[in-house]
Amino acid sequence: MGYIAIDLGTTNVKVCCYSADLSPLSSKGIKVKYDGTGGIVEFNPEDYLKLVLEALKESIADSYGGSREKHYITLTGQAESLVITDKDYNPLANAISWMDARSTRETELIEAHFPQKQRYEITGQSYVTETFPITKMLWLKSHRPELTGSGIRYLMIKDYIAYRLSGVVKGEYSIYNFTHYLDIRKKDYWGEILDFCGVSPSNLPELVEPCTELGTIIKEAADEINVSYDSIINCGTLDHFAGMIGTGNIMKGKVSESTGTVLAIAAIADSFKTDKGKIPCHYGPFPDSYVYLPVCESGGICLEWFRDKFAGNKTFKQLDDEASQREIDEKLIFMPYINGVNSPEFDRNASGVFYGINIEHDEVSFAAAVMEGVAFLLNKNINALKELDISPAEIITTGGGAKSDYWNQLKADITQIPVVIPENPEAALFGAAIIGAVTSGSIADYKQAAELIKVKKVFRPRENKVLNKKMELFDSLYEKLFVNI
Repeated sequence: MGYIAIDLGTTNVKVCCYSADLSPLSSKGIKVKYDGTGGIVEFNPEDYLKLVLEALKESIADSYGGSREKHYITLTGQAESLVITDKDYNPLANAISWMDARSTRETELIEAHFPQKQRYEITGQSYVTETFPITKMLWLKSHRPELTGSGIRYLMIKDYIAYRLSGVVKGEYSIYNFTHYLDIRKKDYWGEILDFCGVSPSNLPELVEPCTELGTIIKEAADEINVSYDSIINCGTLDHFAGMIGTGNIMKGKVSESTGTVLAIAAIADSFKTDKGKIPCHYGPFPDSYVYLPVCESGGICLEWFRDKFAGNKTFKQLDDEASQREIDEKLIFMPYINGVNSPEFDRNASGVFYGINIEHDEVSFAAAVMEGVAFLLNKNINALKELDISPAEIITTGGGAKSDYWNQLKADITQIPVVIPENPEAALFGAAIIGAVTSGSIADYKQAAELIKVKKVFRPRENKVLNKKMELFDSLYEKLFVNI
């Protein structure tokens, strides 16, 4: 039996097949296409399913040949993208991506009606954002009433793909934590906000624990991808949490950090402390576990923005290599608040700033300042986690930013915590495969699975007085620019 992992990504659908001993065999990624303008971001759920089946078929053929074996298939992926169906689960419209920003007004209405403290204590979420499906449902109530009512079913994209593979309709807690209508401690829907938005629990699927087996694959899907009818479908968990499993971040004392488009930090916890701070807390990948997950929408997108707009023809690698050859600039500071709402402040009014510019600065100077700024933002969130009694002994880093040795060393020097690079770069896919191995009984538990994870490189913190002073200036600038105004 092999293990097959499906990552239902925003940019790409990815599939990776693994052998019985969890060695990767073959992977396939296919780009997702979107429709819409003016803040509307939609995609066809049937087309998305076709991408999943295509990636599965090709990866399975490359990995296992023409044999129709029994395999264990686990899903992971994005959370908030909304699929609207009839009561028989036939899509009635394009799916609404989490990137869709049509529901700004609805976000404001929910914020005005439900106090922040109440929302945090129930959902674990520090703020309301247009990414949350509940805001899209309120928008539908006013703008598309034909897509509301007792005959409608609302699924997340992972629910829908799991249904088309297994014939079973279930939602799992770690994904529904991102809807803003899950009570994470009661493990049930928050009825009051559903009522406000014109939604009933009958419109929504039954909820189960993450990493639950849904059953065997349906005949049609098995024939399409060429696997045994006895192959098992597991609903898996959120991509961030699968990534935690795939990097061994399954116990206190570790933090995962991913610098992709966004900067996401994840730390497992024993409980949800509603009286401390406002860092987003989610239902974790294991029964009755919690994960603090501060997310900064101004993450790797800051460096991508700078390179595309201002760095001429220089690549990320060129900027990285040249920055690594220079001393740290003592004065140039970048405030990386160019996009969205960023932890730990969640201030919609914060904006990007370059401070301390002089005539000698060039594109490399600015690129280095951008990387430092994102690392300073990481440090602010690590400090916020420490206030929740989470003190990491190491930071496990993944995502595009992990390819930069220069950036990794900056993060280690600024946080004064070792930064660890796992050998397997596809952490979410590997984590999904591990879920399959543990749930099927091939591996005893997740602690034993963590022993399989190998480290590629460790960046140990160095004392740097210039960076220490710049970090103090960074914090001071934030206070002066965005707080004391």
